[in-house]
Amino acid sequence: MKIIRKKAHARAGFLGNPSDGYNGKTISFIIRNFSAEVVLYEWEQVEIVMAEQDRGRFRSVYDLANDVKLHGYYGGIRLIKATIKRFVEYCEVRQIPLHSQNFSIRYNSDIPRQVGLAGSSSIIVATLRCLMEFYDVKLPEEVQPSFVLSVEQEELGISAGLQDRVIQVYEGLVFMNFDKSVEKTVSGYRCYDYERLNPALLNNVYIAWHDGLSEPTEVYHNDIRGRFLRGEEKVVNAMNRFASIAAEGKQALHNGNQETLAKLINENFDLRRSISKLPEWQEEMVETARSCGASAKFAGSGGAIVGTYRDEEMLGKMAEKLTEMEVRTIVPKVESDLN
Repeated sequence: MKIIRKKAHARAGFLGNPSDGYNGKTISFIIRNFSAEVVLYEWEQVEIVMAEQDRGRFRSVYDLANDVKLHGYYGGIRLIKATIKRFVEYCEVRQIPLHSQNFSIRYNSDIPRQVGLAGSSSIIVATLRCLMEFYDVKLPEEVQPSFVLSVEQEELGISAGLQDRVIQVYEGLVFMNFDKSVEKTVSGYRCYDYERLNPALLNNVYIAWHDGLSEPTEVYHNDIRGRFLRGEEKVVNAMNRFASIAAEGKQALHNGNQETLAKLINENFDLRRSISKLPEWQEEMVETARSCGASAKFAGSGGAIVGTYRDEEMLGKMAEKLTEMEVRTIVPKVESDLN
C-alpha cells in the first residue's frame, strides 16, 4: 500500500505585511522548525481521521473553555474537507478524470496555533500536495497559493491574503509583488509576481511567540479591511508604505545592510500600531525585544514576532527577558536540508 506524506511549514511575514491583502508587497520566509504533516493512503472509503488537535473530550468545562480560548472552535478537519471539495471541483471544471480509488487521510501539526505563523494554511497546502500526488494532477506552482486562498476565503469564510500561501508553496525566502499592474489570470486564478531570494541573505533573525495567549487572524484583519475599503486615508497610506518597506527591505537584504533592515522592521510595526489598537501583551513582546537592542515586528496577525539581533549576547539577553513573559524564542531554520 502506497503511503503519501507531505509537509508544509510555518512561516513568518518578514516585511510589508499586512499589505499582501491590499495589492502591496511583502517578504516572507519559511520556518522549517515547525510543520503540518498530512498522510494519505489507499482505503475502502474516503475517511478523514481526527487528529489530537481536534479535541472532543475535556477534563472539565474550564479545560474546554481554555482550549477554545487558545485554539478557537475549529480544528483541521474542516480544512481538509474543504481542500478535497475544492480539488474535485478544480478537476471537474477542467475535465480532469480522477481514478476511483478511495483513501484515508490524517494530519498532525506542531505549529504553534493562533499566533500568526500560518498553521491553518499549512494543513491545506500539505493536503493539496497529497492529493496532487495521489491523483497525479499537478496544479501550476503559481496557481497553488491562489487555490489554497480560495479554500479559506470561499469555502470557509476566513479573511486572509496570499502571502502565507505563497511562501508555504514556494518555501525559502520570497519577495512578493501583489500590485494590480502585475496581476494575471492562470487557470482561472489571479496570480502575481513571486521572486525567490537566497535564504542565505537572512542573518541573525529570530522568531518569538507567546505560549499561553493567542489571537485568531480574523480578529485583526476584518477591522482593517473595512476601513481600507471605505477609503480611510490613514489606512490606505499605511498600506502603500508597507509595500515600500518590503521593496526597500529587499534591497537592504541584497546589500547586507543590517542597520537599514532593522530600521525597516521597526517602522513596519510602528506603522501597524498607528492604524490599529493592539493587545497590550503583543506590544509588550515587541517593546521587550527592542529594549534589548533587537528589532521587532509582528510575524503575522499577532502573537508571534520576528526581528533581527546584533549578536549571540543580545539574542540570549532578549530570550531571557521574553521567557519571563512565557514567550519562547528560536532562531528559525529557513534553508532546505537539501541545500
